[in-house]
Amino acid sequence: MNLIIKLVAGIVAGVLIGLYAPDFIVQLTFTVQTLVGQLIKFTIPLIILFYIASGIASLPQGSGSLLGKTVGLAYGSTIVAGMLAYLVASSVLPGLTADSAIEAASHGEKVKGFIDLQIPPLFDVMTALALAFIFGIGISAINADKLRAGFIQARDIVELLLSKVIIPALPFYIAGVFADMTVEGTVFNTLKTFGVVLVLAVAMHWLWIAALYIGSAIAMGKSPLSLLKNMMPAYFTALGTMSSAATIPVSLRSTKANNVRDGVANFTVPLCASIHLSGSTITIVTCATAVMILTPELSLPGFAGIIGFILMLGVTMIAAPGAPGGAVMSALGLLGSMLGFTDAALALMIALYLAQDSFGTACNVTGDGAIALWVDKFAKDGLSDN
Repeated sequence: MNLIIKLVAGIVAGVLIGLYAPDFIVQLTFTVQTLVGQLIKFTIPLIILFYIASGIASLPQGSGSLLGKTVGLAYGSTIVAGMLAYLVASSVLPGLTADSAIEAASHGEKVKGFIDLQIPPLFDVMTALALAFIFGIGISAINADKLRAGFIQARDIVELLLSKVIIPALPFYIAGVFADMTVEGTVFNTLKTFGVVLVLAVAMHWLWIAALYIGSAIAMGKSPLSLLKNMMPAYFTALGTMSSAATIPVSLRSTKANNVRDGVANFTVPLCASIHLSGSTITIVTCATAVMILTPELSLPGFAGIIGFILMLGVTMIAAPGAPGGAVMSALGLLGSMLGFTDAALALMIALYLAQDSFGTACNVTGDGAIALWVDKFAKDGLSDN
């Protein structure tokens, strides 16, 4: 919540700077935004490489069947949620953008910073993905403990960079973006759209949760209201922590209250905390649709054009760090490489995503309980309850 308050302060500061500050301050703000943006771009491939590789390398051994069921259900849930989010968002949001705002964006002034520093990434996003799978699967196959430990330590270094440098700098980054939009004359239309997008994303979170539990209840002969009631402690805990990992103890207790066997719950809930991000995917797809509508340089693809992005997004979500905003940080590379997002568009994505990060996390956590129900249904009867 502290980060959200700082984010809102950054938006307000950016608007005020764009409206009233002298050109020197506007340029200084934009310079800071440019520097932070370059650091983010440099870090994205490292997030993907070290988080995905260490995640794959650390998957439990000797539980292939249960692992396959859990991963398949989690990935399927994430992909279907993303596709439904796009269908809803692409139908609802286009009417929100006024032609005058697009015209203003096309003819508005562009802010320039004092310096134009470039920090090229070591490799691109697709190279990072390929390396992550090669090393992750290879480490697991030959049980390379030293290499596994090295990737985990590298992941911890990247997470330290995120939590101590990049995440605290985001309010300044957002301030630069909103100062730029204020100068261009598009900021108030953007802010109006922000509110609608956030309400739509949270509504879709709840629709997806309802779909998961109604479907599960029908298939298993249980009451959906009873199942959801038992998961509410996990939902509200995630709202406060903004972290699936930090909510695991409550998620386990809530999942077991739905009569999921201890062995299944103890395996699936911690695993799904890392790989099942349906709520985050709903938010990213919804916000990306809104940003593409708001940005004249971008075009909204059709359903066939967005499927590839959503499929890759489901894989990339494995790399989502535990820090607030980790999911959108992992997605930035795909947004740039597959959808053509500019720096300003990426900054809008960060602002939109962080504004509702807690609700997306709560949806992720509640969905983990539904995945556990299905894994329990499909698991072998001889599974240990330890």
